[in-house]
Amino acid sequence: MFRFADPNFLYLFILLPFLVVLYLYSNYHRRQNIRKYGDPALLKELMPTISKYRSDIKFWLTLAALTLVILMLARPQFGSKMETVKRSGVEVVIALDISNSMLAEDVAPSRLNKSKKMISRIVDTFNNDKVGLIVFAGDAFTQLPITSDYVSAKMFLESINPSLITTQGTDIGAAIRLSMKSFTPQEGVGRAIIVITDGENHEGGAVEAAQEAAEKGIQVFVLGIGSPDGSPIPIEKGSSNFRRDKDENVIVTRLNEQMCQEIAKAGNGIYIRVDNTNAAEKVLNNEMAKLSRADVESQVYTEFNEQFQALAWLVFILLTIEMFILERKNPLFKNVRLFK
Repeated sequence: MFRFADPNFLYLFILLPFLVVLYLYSNYHRRQNIRKYGDPALLKELMPTISKYRSDIKFWLTLAALTLVILMLARPQFGSKMETVKRSGVEVVIALDISNSMLAEDVAPSRLNKSKKMISRIVDTFNNDKVGLIVFAGDAFTQLPITSDYVSAKMFLESINPSLITTQGTDIGAAIRLSMKSFTPQEGVGRAIIVITDGENHEGGAVEAAQEAAEKGIQVFVLGIGSPDGSPIPIEKGSSNFRRDKDENVIVTRLNEQMCQEIAKAGNGIYIRVDNTNAAEKVLNNEMAKLSRADVESQVYTEFNEQFQALAWLVFILLTIEMFILERKNPLFKNVRLFK
């Protein structure tokens, strides 16, 4: 496993483009000044020891060395030893509805984007817990197997959009059943399935699936997102053009709260309405805190080898080369065309 021990130093990379622009501007300004004194071709003949390219080579070598220094300060490391450790936590699988109706904007910025931001903040509250991610519409599939790698969870979350599943619908039952198969076989650990959906175009079988989960000791929480009054589905984000049915009528999608409540009740969980505030997250976090916690086994790297030494040697080599490249041509090597 590769990581940076001090990743905040990587923000120094922001300075590099400014240095490049400053150097290019300096070169441009220098050429303009040379033209004021006379014809550049004539001046070149009058200054045979001045190299046209060596200053550029010296700059780019220095910039490369500075880049490596920044990487060195961030302390790159490779994991060298993996161990199985036990931590007290729970297992949570999040099933996210990605049907087209989740593009409605009755919850800002949209039902889907609000859900993704909410999941990201929920993952931030996890500590020694495991999380998995299921996406569903008319079908369901695993976006991220259950893991304690929260960085990967957020990375996979960012790539979610309705195009991942071409079959439209809202098959919550399939999502719950797939979620049940996603947990580890470990016993005694608290488990929960969090379903985030607008509940529209329900395919059936969700209540039965939630009951089956409850019988296995898995609580099913349902977060209903959207408005019961309904909202059109924009074709593009922020667009005034909306999806229409075959009769050219604007499609209005409505939150099916009754169905969401029935699923949560059957799953021995609770139903939470998601609006434009963070109230739903607070309620869910309180419920998650009630789950029984047990020792959860995780594979983690416990030793990391520093890699900055190799970068330090590269910096030394680059600066040494830069130092030996003179901006003026050495008369002893006037016939050598390298860097001329």
